Amino acid sequence: MPQQTYDVVIVGGGHNGLTAAAYLSRAGLSVLLLERSGHLGGASVSAEAFPGMGARLSRYSYLVSLLPRQIIDDLGLRITLRRRRYSSYTPQPGTERGLLIDHGDPQATRASFEGLGAGADIEGWDRLYARTSRLAQALWPTVTGPLPRRRDVDALVGDSSITRDFLERPLGEVIETSVADDLVRGVVLTDGLISTYASAHDVDLQQNVCFLYHVIGGGTGDWDVPVGGMGAVSGALEEAAHRGGAQLCTDSEVTSLGDGSVTWRNAAGDESSAAARQVLWAAAPGVLDRVMGNEPEQRAEGAQVKVNLLLSRLPRLRDATVPSDAAFGGTFHINETYTQLETAYRAALSGALPQPVPAEIYCHSITDPSILSPQLQESGAHTLTVFALQTPDRLLDGADLDTARTTYERAVLDSLSSVLAEPVEDVVLTMPDGRPCIETKTTRDLQDALAMPGGNIFHGPLSWPFAEDDEALTGAAARWGVTSAYDGVLLAGAGSRRGGGVSGLGGYHAARAILEARAD
Repeated sequence: MPQQTYDVVIVGGGHNGLTAAAYLSRAGLSVLLLERSGHLGGASVSAEAFPGMGARLSRYSYLVSLLPRQIIDDLGLRITLRRRRYSSYTPQPGTERGLLIDHGDPQATRASFEGLGAGADIEGWDRLYARTSRLAQALWPTVTGPLPRRRDVDALVGDSSITRDFLERPLGEVIETSVADDLVRGVVLTDGLISTYASAHDVDLQQNVCFLYHVIGGGTGDWDVPVGGMGAVSGALEEAAHRGGAQLCTDSEVTSLGDGSVTWRNAAGDESSAAARQVLWAAAPGVLDRVMGNEPEQRAEGAQVKVNLLLSRLPRLRDATVPSDAAFGGTFHINETYTQLETAYRAALSGALPQPVPAEIYCHSITDPSILSPQLQESGAHTLTVFALQTPDRLLDGADLDTARTTYERAVLDSLSSVLAEPVEDVVLTMPDGRPCIETKTTRDLQDALAMPGGNIFHGPLSWPFAEDDEALTGAAARWGVTSAYDGVLLAGAGSRRGGGVSGLGGYHAARAILEARAD
């Protein structure tokens, strides 16, 4: 039987693959999308992690900052992103004080700095984030266009001291010259360490790249709550792809590429193939290497543990001056002073799980209670997502995963309880079978469930959102930052030049490269 031919075959049905499918099918191209798992959405999904409890959690990814309004408008996505009033709350370890950053009340923020004994850092804090705001306002509009050059970034920012400090010097130097308090420094550094195992002073500047993506989203750096959970985002993208006429297939694991043909295997083990004029790889580049019979050049390594919880109520704080719904209404930092983050880095470097584990919490249900059943809402229940830092995948080498998962879960819960006025287990709900509503995902769990090598949520080291001045950008794929090592295959996922985070940019850039090349 002759193969069916498609203009584009997309491998990977996460939010990036769906974005590409929507753009290309709406442009009139025939599109086949192949997803290895039984559902679409990849890491951008909602799930009833605790059966029978009536809560649909954003199981993996959980906040949105990098999804451009242009993609939402272009594709007619029916999604609501809700802004959080509070940026963060950080308890000072071993005390009954903490730092609350309140977007709605600058005077309250100032008083919180002063109550912590860090009043002298207010000006430095404001100046640091005024500078990152300049970066955001300059860089954010460029993400929906071809890669800018480094010289373009300098011109757009208009202040060489800002680009030098954030793009050339280790982030630790900038932090240490901006603020003095150990806790305040830690709050800044955390944005450079989300799934990025690094020290503040690493010379490869991966912490700087991660930090940059965390402060430029939307031109403000705000991280918003997707109403209905992250599944509402991927669901809207799936709907847009369907409207365009894309063919979306789940349980379809690609086994080979070559000679204009794509072969895949379904859940029953049966193989099929199709001819493709162009292949978009919206999965991890390391997986592409293996499909092509090669070993990846470098290890893709995530550095996080994710723990989802369903609580009967918000836990009580040691700090009686801060309401629980304010503390948990933004990002709640746990044992993330500057010193603790650097100590945790060194512990992991020596092969040990950090003690205490630095982590941060996000409570979706405060901003968007719709993810809870009416009964849970009436009872005062809440969800918590805990995201641990400085726990690189290498720590699991040779370990029994079940044992390691239990150890990690215990360490994360102990770290959380250490900054509360009560053990967090006291407010964890139980399922009908008596099990606590706690779900722990290590990097290996992400690798197994989502085909993310090493559990790296970015699919590999992050790249600057610009090209160097002397870099060759010949052809549409290079200009849009989606070239791969293989002819006829473009990167369309988190592993493309600007594809990290829930942004759709990997798929958007790949689609734009195809459409631009066809127009030439």
